Amino acid sequence: MLAMIAAMGLLPIGDAIAKLLTGIASPFEVSVWRIAMQALFFIPVAILWRRRLKGSLLSRPALLSGALFAVTMICLVSAFQKMPIATAIAIFFIEPLLLTLLAWPFLNERPGPRRFVAVGVGLIGALIVIRPNFAVFGPVALFPVGAAIAYALNMIVLRRATRDHSALTLQIGATFCAAIGLLTLHAGGVMLGQEATSLADAPGWTLPALICAGGLLAVTFLLITHAFSKVEASLLAPFQYLEIVGATIVGLIVFGDFPDALTWLGTAIILGSGIYVFHRERKTES
Repeated sequence: MLAMIAAMGLLPIGDAIAKLLTGIASPFEVSVWRIAMQALFFIPVAILWRRRLKGSLLSRPALLSGALFAVTMICLVSAFQKMPIATAIAIFFIEPLLLTLLAWPFLNERPGPRRFVAVGVGLIGALIVIRPNFAVFGPVALFPVGAAIAYALNMIVLRRATRDHSALTLQIGATFCAAIGLLTLHAGGVMLGQEATSLADAPGWTLPALICAGGLLAVTFLLITHAFSKVEASLLAPFQYLEIVGATIVGLIVFGDFPDALTWLGTAIILGSGIYVFHRERKTES
């Protein structure tokens, strides 16, 4: 649980760095850089912990997971560029509710009527957060929704794949696949004439910030993987919501952003619905 708390504290710091980087590069480029740096940090991890790896790193589930991870990252960084981090994360946390719905057709895990009601209430909370922000920021306010859908689908891929692969194998493999795929797309765009940001011409703080962002992302995912390997997922899941607290604090300190009353109301509804879904899941499992 301490590992999960630490991870939720580190994630908003990496997100703040990504938001700063969108001031000199596009969200796509920032996502490419961030994931590529994370992959570099995972290389020594894969070598040192190779005995803990079960299954192939570059497998079909890792490829699919990597693609979904890349979509999640691009959507979130695109949202961070225009929106307060805490607001984007609040919308993103409809993910556990979407996972509850998607687990029925994909994993044959049918939720009961109470969980269906909780999901519906949570989505109403999301609309409360999205509506005023859509008026201010436009379609960008929907990017966290896209990130939540991609991340929920990623969780389904990982659940199915853990039968033949360890969580660490899937995490490292997905990062490698995402990095290779995004770097290939980026190189293809450059060859077709798309303008690219040069790190050589960027401010001096850019490279250290990228290294820090990639390192934080790698450490965060290792902490989360470690936490879920030791404690039941249903017990750890509510700790994910601590990220909103961290995002609010970081957003206030670094950018002077603080969510308004409607955002807090919608966030409270989303959190309450998500925690109730986790509570019902634990009761069902026990």
